[in-house]
Amino acid sequence: MSRGKMQALLVLLLCIAINLYIGAAESPYRFFDWNVTYSTIYPLGVPQQGILINGQFPGPDIHSVTNDNLIINVHNSLDVPFLLSWNGVQNRRNSFEDGVYGTTCPIPPGKNFTYILQVKDQIGSFYYFPSLGFHKAAGGFGGIRILSRPLIPVPFPQPAEDYTVLIGDWYKSNHTVLQRILDNGHKLPFPDGILINGRGSGATFNVEQGKTYRFRISNVGLQNSLNFRIEGHKMKLVEVEGTHTVQTTFSSLDVHLGQSYSVLVTADQPAKDYYVVTSSRFTNPVLTTTGVLRYANSAGSASGPIPGGPTIQIDWSLNQARAIRTNLTASGPRPNPQGSYHYGMINTSRTIRIQNSAGQVNRKQRYALNSVSFVPADTPLKLADYFKIGGVFRVGSISYSPTGGGIYLDTAVMGADYRSFVEIVFENTENIVQSYHLDGYSFFVVGMDGGTWSEASRKQYNLHDAIFRSTTQVYPKSWTAIWVALDNVGMWNLRSEFWARQYLGQQFYLRVYTTSTSLRDEFPIPKNALTCGRAAGRRTRPFA
Repeated sequence: MSRGKMQALLVLLLCIAINLYIGAAESPYRFFDWNVTYSTIYPLGVPQQGILINGQFPGPDIHSVTNDNLIINVHNSLDVPFLLSWNGVQNRRNSFEDGVYGTTCPIPPGKNFTYILQVKDQIGSFYYFPSLGFHKAAGGFGGIRILSRPLIPVPFPQPAEDYTVLIGDWYKSNHTVLQRILDNGHKLPFPDGILINGRGSGATFNVEQGKTYRFRISNVGLQNSLNFRIEGHKMKLVEVEGTHTVQTTFSSLDVHLGQSYSVLVTADQPAKDYYVVTSSRFTNPVLTTTGVLRYANSAGSASGPIPGGPTIQIDWSLNQARAIRTNLTASGPRPNPQGSYHYGMINTSRTIRIQNSAGQVNRKQRYALNSVSFVPADTPLKLADYFKIGGVFRVGSISYSPTGGGIYLDTAVMGADYRSFVEIVFENTENIVQSYHLDGYSFFVVGMDGGTWSEASRKQYNLHDAIFRSTTQVYPKSWTAIWVALDNVGMWNLRSEFWARQYLGQQFYLRVYTTSTSLRDEFPIPKNALTCGRAAGRRTRPFA
């Protein structure tokens, strides 16, 4: 080979190596094009108006891998504004894309908006849902799964199949009727049924004898905790909202509002059909629906009595919740053990106590946290903060602890310092099971118990392997304590997942603030961001 040809070959090899390096260093992009429409659906056997995505109810799953960039172009073909939010996806350094009205302008009818998300340093099971008004009662939700990168070890063998299981209570009434009930100051009636993957009965999961399957179960409902079980089969819990768990086996699993769990189920029974059961918890009457676990070459249909679940007692559920712990030896999104972050050795800088209440304001039903019943502002709070528009909200409009006073209306925003490590105690004074979600974060559920929380309650905290998640339940007349590192700058929604209560005031925004303008701390506003309210017409600077 001549010297010239040799030099040309070396240059070619160098270019190939550079391209391979760049390709490996840059996280992949996944593109989605979604059309949101109305359509008539029959989940409980009667016609009603549903919200579909690309003609699907529930909507299509999002499949991704750690650090993927998700480009989701959403066309709003409804006759009203629309927003999607990403339950559990943390949107690191970018609350502009969170998809709730406090951070993001709704997509106008007939328009589109492209969400730009990165599932940065995340794995696990989550879901998306419509966050405006009472759209959630019409559909528009779907599963999100974030797989580990190929070289990161997962603490269980690859399952034969990976199923999304979206469960939730449901009404036969259109979502517009339900919203009018709330707008007129009344409570919602009891739900009409339970759905599994959008069906009141008949959802089917196919299996082959001897193989193991993963079920990603999310409660996307409106007001009830649910119990999930499969006739004749055990479920091995392996992951909760992005955290690998100690692998505990359950015969049934309580899934509270907004929560997501992954279980492994081995098809180790005779080949026939078995009931897949979901029922409401702590209700009278108990709502129940069934699907089918269908073996290949099934010898017969599911028959006989539907397997019963736990009783209405709280203790069983509380003990199960305490048994769900982090697998300290498993790798998370990065190749290091989940237990390498020793949260129990960090001193908290502040205790925030959040107490729920219900009552009448101006002779209309309202719900509150620390006596404040949230009312949306005329401008998304994050945009008002970014453009320095005064009079939209006031930091400190909700206190760090219960006031003991009556309910009043305000646009509740709580201030918090970037990189602080705080304790939040949820105190439930009512006879319902509450469920709370914090956008942009996961947190350590360090303790939960009945009665009244006090500083002495810290003696029973789990400071070793508490589960790390983004949604936690609070049992009736009980408390739950979480510890959270506020390492994600932005305006983040903390809300009840009991959707009527969220709609009528049980939410606020946590403003995690720093004076830094470094891109290491927070991304600038996206160049395609919609502006509305008092921010309408404002120009955005390019998204770096």
